[in-house]
Amino acid sequence: MHKKLVLVGCGNMGFAMLSGWLKTGTLKSGDVVVVEPGEVLRRRVADLNVEAVADASDLPDGLAPDLVLFAVKPQVIRAVAPAYRRFATSGATFVSIAAGTRIALFEELLGDGIAMMRCMPNTPASIGKGMMVLVSNGKITPAMDGFVEALMSTSGRVARIDSEDLMDAVTAVSGSGPAYIFHFIECLSAAAEKAGLPPETAKLLAMQTVYGAASLAAESGEEPGRLREQVTSPNGTTAAALAVLMGGNHLRDLVAEAVEAAKRRSTELAR
Repeated sequence: MHKKLVLVGCGNMGFAMLSGWLKTGTLKSGDVVVVEPGEVLRRRVADLNVEAVADASDLPDGLAPDLVLFAVKPQVIRAVAPAYRRFATSGATFVSIAAGTRIALFEELLGDGIAMMRCMPNTPASIGKGMMVLVSNGKITPAMDGFVEALMSTSGRVARIDSEDLMDAVTAVSGSGPAYIFHFIECLSAAAEKAGLPPETAKLLAMQTVYGAASLAAESGEEPGRLREQVTSPNGTTAAALAVLMGGNHLRDLVAEAVEAAKRRSTELAR
């Protein structure tokens, strides 16, 4: 028996997730109803043969979804979520991917007894290569817990944390992390141009080097430090560069400072 899901919001992330569910067969088109006020976005959903309505009030009276997933911006949660309180009484599980929005707020809006899970995705989830981090309020059944993990796995790797308080650290590392990597690519590309390479070649070398190194780190089974050592010949070119990056722990300290700043801001926004 297929589970019924209501997807609230179908912007870029919501649509990417929906596409992944259907492509992998995790859900069939008839298993999902999308609530999306944007007409253009609803037409995109309709192209997948998935039912889409403009508002929660347009959902059928007899609908009893197994799962309601909020994929809307955090600033509209208070306005949007209460309309789905009726599904809490029928035993639905709720999931949110809204950044910085704590489970306690959903319990306030939907009822203290709800089964609730929070997920922090990142932007590579839009191409099925994301990092999805889950935490729940402990009221989700094992079957639904496994179902949610299967859904999230279509967008990338899945990790669990035991305490919601760790979500600020998750946000600082994998949530904001893609921007750090994009900036590193920008810097490496600029350095390549400064070294004399044509702009397009510099950009290609920077992007492919980061992509290839990350893929090797993910697939080789070796620790990143060990891979670094394998590339670094004594007194060679890589050693000369690493003496600049690693000397005095400059890069390590800079990255730690950046992550701490993002974590601190995440904590402030969640208040």
